[in-house]
Amino acid sequence: MEPTEATLPLFGEGPARPLADRLRPTQLEDVVGQDHLLAPDAPLGRMVASQRLSSAILWGPPGVGKTTIARLLADAGTLAVEPVSATFTGVADLRKVFAAARSRRGIGQGTLLFVDEIHRFNRAQQDSFLPYVEDGTITLIGATTENPSFELNGALLSRTQVLVLKRLDEAALSTLLHRAEQLTGHHLPLDDDARRALIAMADGDGRYLLNMAEQLQALPGTETTLDTAGLAHHIQQRAPLYNKAQEGHYNLISALHKSMRGSDPDAALY
Repeated sequence: MEPTEATLPLFGEGPARPLADRLRPTQLEDVVGQDHLLAPDAPLGRMVASQRLSSAILWGPPGVGKTTIARLLADAGTLAVEPVSATFTGVADLRKVFAAARSRRGIGQGTLLFVDEIHRFNRAQQDSFLPYVEDGTITLIGATTENPSFELNGALLSRTQVLVLKRLDEAALSTLLHRAEQLTGHHLPLDDDARRALIAMADGDGRYLLNMAEQLQALPGTETTLDTAGLAHHIQQRAPLYNKAQEGHYNLISALHKSMRGSDPDAALY
């Protein structure tokens, strides 16, 4: 089922909301590119079907649906939901969440704690989750762009399962563009080659793709169809993901080594 304005959750007001937020799926069936987790016989698909969610860490690059899936898992269950962001939450805030979860448990209701950017919690803060995850007071769903093996305590990892989200492939990104055009009622002013180039520039990031699509739809004189050169004039090439002390560094240096071993000077220079 294609999402429409009427079925989208209202996190803000009207057209001021970014296209990527307006197009956020309202049911798990609308999430693209993650069938290995969401199909009926896949880990999350089985959890939702049985209505028995287990604590999990959603690990993947930006713009692939981690936060969306976490929200929809919360909606699909019967648990009370406590969403927090590790960027803005401290131990005192967590204590309040745990106390509320313990009170709910006393009357037979469970709590799903969704932690966005969970890797930003330090080791001591992560330790505070352990007894509550261990005894089932909370079901923890964490989202992270960083390798959990590097950023999360071993004790916390032993109490959760790590689910890896993939970069969105060309088919998934094409679906997002189609949905964006349906939602806004405006076709992107791109020829076929430029459309493929835009998808390639997104590099598997659905949010980036939709942000660029929104910019293109806002261009004056959109009756003119842009070719690849015209697209490059309006949209800057995306920089590769990189962090000098974490996994992004090793991914890029590995790509450089493979390019050199494959005698591909253009790829190595890139």
